[in-house]
Amino acid sequence: MEHEIPTTEVAAAPPAVIAAGLADQRAADVVEVLNEQPLEIAAEIISLLPRDHAIAVLDQPGLDREAELLVALPFEAAGPLFAGMSADRQADILRDLEDDVRDQFLGRLDPDSRATVRQLLGYPENTAGALMTTEYVSALPNWTVGQTIEHIRKVERTRETVYAIYVIDPRTQKLVRAVSLRRLISSPPDAPILSVAAKTRPLSVTAQADREDVARLISKYDLLAVPVLDRSGHMLGIVTVDDIIDAIVAEGTEDVQKFGGTEALDEPYMQISFLGMLRKRAGWLCVLFLSEMLTATAMQHFGDELQKAIVLALFVPLVMSSGGNSGSQATSLIIRALALQEVRLRDWWRVIIRELPMGIALGAILGVIALVRVAVWQETGLYNYGQGWQLIALTVAASLVGIVTFGSVCGSMLPFLLKKIGFDPASASAPFIATLVDVTGLVIYFSVAELILGGRLL
Repeated sequence: MEHEIPTTEVAAAPPAVIAAGLADQRAADVVEVLNEQPLEIAAEIISLLPRDHAIAVLDQPGLDREAELLVALPFEAAGPLFAGMSADRQADILRDLEDDVRDQFLGRLDPDSRATVRQLLGYPENTAGALMTTEYVSALPNWTVGQTIEHIRKVERTRETVYAIYVIDPRTQKLVRAVSLRRLISSPPDAPILSVAAKTRPLSVTAQADREDVARLISKYDLLAVPVLDRSGHMLGIVTVDDIIDAIVAEGTEDVQKFGGTEALDEPYMQISFLGMLRKRAGWLCVLFLSEMLTATAMQHFGDELQKAIVLALFVPLVMSSGGNSGSQATSLIIRALALQEVRLRDWWRVIIRELPMGIALGAILGVIALVRVAVWQETGLYNYGQGWQLIALTVAASLVGIVTFGSVCGSMLPFLLKKIGFDPASASAPFIATLVDVTGLVIYFSVAELILGGRLL
């Protein structure tokens, strides 16, 4: 039975006691405990764990501050741990280190490992090259199934996955075929490996492929790993499904944060500094505040109309929020559709054709609700809108149709515009769309009011 430390006692226990309790725990469970500890305590706990277990913990993608944890350790302890990690995790850590510290850790690697890590560091972030691992199982075309299985037994501890075996031409170093482990273990030992491999060319990606494209390929063909090739077809590494899941979770987190009108956080919420959080949030908030000033300008422009029919002011929050909500809906749907490649830039006109009648229908539904609301309040005596209350109700209803339609069309087109000019469509956050539609919504509202109420109440 595994020895566990009660959660309530972990924070108060000395590092040696915590380390002893974590020695036989799963690496992912150890990560959860370390993420809750101060940096110095977490580093001491790692130093007290068995070496192989500590390496397995550091190899976990869910571990926060892994670069800082290694730097916090004495280099005599950190160096061997770093050298034992997988190449892709080593590259991830080195990206977060200063140049002098990076060189120091690179010096702990043997020449081949150092060359591999430098190669990984050369690929842009969020690409297949940056995500891939070079620790895959390869076989020669002239091997038998039995030889291949024996080879797997020898190398499996040093490989990230053994579920796919890649047959490499020894002369050209090009990928020839891929064989699943299932096909391998269900075939006769003396069968040539190429005879049990799929007859089609293996699915692959280039090192420069975006991680979202890799994720779509893995999802579409239900793969556990996808090989990464250079332009000549040479095998560079593989991207495993667990790596791509981690990458997509990180991408989704960034997009959600951008949807809320803030820059993506570089650290977990509870670990980012006050000034760091301030910088991430203040910029967009100031931009949105300055944009909202246009709303005040619009209100000032229609000040005379408000003085003549003050009742119009009662419905300003209603019509503004409805337009912003419809715009936010459309923006969220299109951003996701673009990310999944359900729509492409060339489909913008098809989106307009869908969103225009949708906006009219949604606006009409809200308009009917507004008509009923005004009538009920008037007839039951909850509020007296005056003798022209029917015209007031009609003004609000007609305005909602126009504003919701505008919000839907505008919200659906902004992601296309941002993507066209090279920006992340997630920057078309809900607050930004709401602010944009607020200003135009006021113009539509008072223009409709002037058209319907002109000569009567205005």
